[in-house]
Amino acid sequence: MNIKQNLVRARSHIIFMIAVSCAFGLVIFLEGLNFETRVTPKSTLKKSFDLAMPAMRDLSTEEKQWATIAWKYFENNTIESTGMVNSVDSYPSTTLWDSSSYLMALISVQRLAMIEPSEFKQRVGKFLDSLVSLPLYENKLPNKVYNTESLKMVDYQNKPVEKGIGWSALDIGRLMVPLNILVWNYPEFTPKVRKITQHWDLAAVVKEGELIGALNENGKTAYLQEGRLGYEEYGAKAFQLVGLDVSNAIDYTTWVKFIDIHGINIPTDSRTPEKFTAHNYVVSEPYILDGLEYGWDQVSREFSGRVYSVQKAHYEATGKLTAVSEDNIDQAPYFVYNAVFTDGKKWNAITEDGKDASEFKTLSTKAAFGWHMLYETDYTKKLMGAVSKLYDPEKGWYSGLYEKSGKPNKALTANTNGIILETLAYKQTGILLKP
Repeated sequence: MNIKQNLVRARSHIIFMIAVSCAFGLVIFLEGLNFETRVTPKSTLKKSFDLAMPAMRDLSTEEKQWATIAWKYFENNTIESTGMVNSVDSYPSTTLWDSSSYLMALISVQRLAMIEPSEFKQRVGKFLDSLVSLPLYENKLPNKVYNTESLKMVDYQNKPVEKGIGWSALDIGRLMVPLNILVWNYPEFTPKVRKITQHWDLAAVVKEGELIGALNENGKTAYLQEGRLGYEEYGAKAFQLVGLDVSNAIDYTTWVKFIDIHGINIPTDSRTPEKFTAHNYVVSEPYILDGLEYGWDQVSREFSGRVYSVQKAHYEATGKLTAVSEDNIDQAPYFVYNAVFTDGKKWNAITEDGKDASEFKTLSTKAAFGWHMLYETDYTKKLMGAVSKLYDPEKGWYSGLYEKSGKPNKALTANTNGIILETLAYKQTGILLKP
């Protein structure tokens, strides 16, 4: 048999080997490309921001005290009859996002051995029982806000609204994080969690791979795509874990647009509020939570490094310690988005309806804790030096420090204290969502 005949006989094997070689070559080529070039061909800056992360370690005596202070908030604000926790100190109302922060705080103190197993079981059980009994918007999904004492659907002023005001896909996605943790790591709660998810119509929160929120507008429901870069992908990850199609929502690259700030290409969302109605904040919180809970994927690790690094660069350029995120504040308008970039402006601060709030720019306590426990750099140590005394030992951690006056922002919230506990549990026990 001559060489030509052998080649003919072996043609299928040869084609297969060529295909494998091409595939490996493509992988090597793509890995060699600059990250930004893979995400958007128009990027020009080449530096990677996949930053080094320190190993887990035991908490110091001071850090254990910090955890005790944060847990004090939840001890003070748990409603005994329902097991729910107030979003803001002494105010009997909560969102699903803040309820999630409570449940994550509870998981964190259990992992830090700060409470007895019996208390953990009692608190989780009571909370889940109330969760399954909540009245639902359109009998499908939880309302955006509830009274923590009556469990009635309310508006943001805590006034009862019989039909509710709508649901938030991002808030529900946030709640799915601790519910997944309970199923995987505390299987005794699986029957209660299953009862909740079977009662809720989770399929209504997604459509064609997007996250869908609902809004009651004069008695009629409007269904809207929900989420912008950072929060959208964070919220989608938990839904993906339960088998829902969030293929578009979880894709960082579809709407990404890089903005050069201090020589760093910062990922922003190209969907403008003028055209797409919702604001597109670049803030710390979704990237911090993604790192603490999921351990980041390739893209979110890179984006997190950039969002952190530009805040460090801003400090080096201006002398202003910078760790920005959305936060409650202790005066009107009571909630402000302090952003690296939003609505076309760098270092912008706006209210939820887009009004200027630059006089309330704040160094965020939870953002400082988050970046420090994830990276532990010289800069994050400076941040911790600024926020480490922002607390009432009998009430919990304050939300931050006003940039203009240098005075504490004394808002006390479940979200700030819950995230602080998450950061401390992460530092000692590692990524929080472990299958």
